[in-house]
Amino acid sequence: MNSSGPGGDDTMIDLVDVHLTLGSEAGEVNILRGVNLTVGAGEAVSVVGPSGSGKTSMLMVIAGLERATSGTVKVAGQALGSLNEDALALFRRDHVGIVFQSFHLVPTMSALENVAVPLELAGRRDAFDRAADGLAAVGLDHRLTHCPGQLSGGEQQRVALARAFSVQPHLLLADEPTGNLDGATGAHVIDLMFELAERNGTTLLLITHDVDLAGRFGRTVHMADGEITETRHQQPTVRAAGA
Repeated sequence: MNSSGPGGDDTMIDLVDVHLTLGSEAGEVNILRGVNLTVGAGEAVSVVGPSGSGKTSMLMVIAGLERATSGTVKVAGQALGSLNEDALALFRRDHVGIVFQSFHLVPTMSALENVAVPLELAGRRDAFDRAADGLAAVGLDHRLTHCPGQLSGGEQQRVALARAFSVQPHLLLADEPTGNLDGATGAHVIDLMFELAERNGTTLLLITHDVDLAGRFGRTVHMADGEITETRHQQPTVRAAGA
């Protein structure tokens, strides 16, 4: 993978004393409680922890989809706290790919159209050609005209991967991307994720409850009660054939 991020910076994610407090009927709830995390450009990090530990909220803050209550959030060399909503949308378009458990494909669009959307938003005149190439990279060049309802769960997640990588993001955020898939299909999707990240020099941050999947990453971050409680470096298990 590439060893540096935009502008030659070796740091892709830098969270410093990040707090997130949200209101509820019962009063304020402290979701994140002083999170500190640094992820280098090109690194692959998994995040584990029980439900409600703050994993997804941290991912949303990193993506600029949720604003930290306090602390510093810097991603791809950009301090997100200084950006308005329009600027955050442009930041995500240019730097961040996101893959969710539930695919989030547009049901009335074909696979090709779903992948082409972020490319069209980025003003790419070759959006559909690049989308077709992206689907071929995940083995779906024979499914270009199929809508999500005509695809299996694994195929839908592969379309979501192709869409996330279509603009060659510096950072890919994945929240339980194999949660709705069987073991073999999920492993294949993760193989593709690593292959695409290696090809594009993309930094990976992935949330999972799967201990075996977490072990495929070079570092695992443990969260509990809105805090990072442990960081474990490890020798990654086999990723993908030929990787």
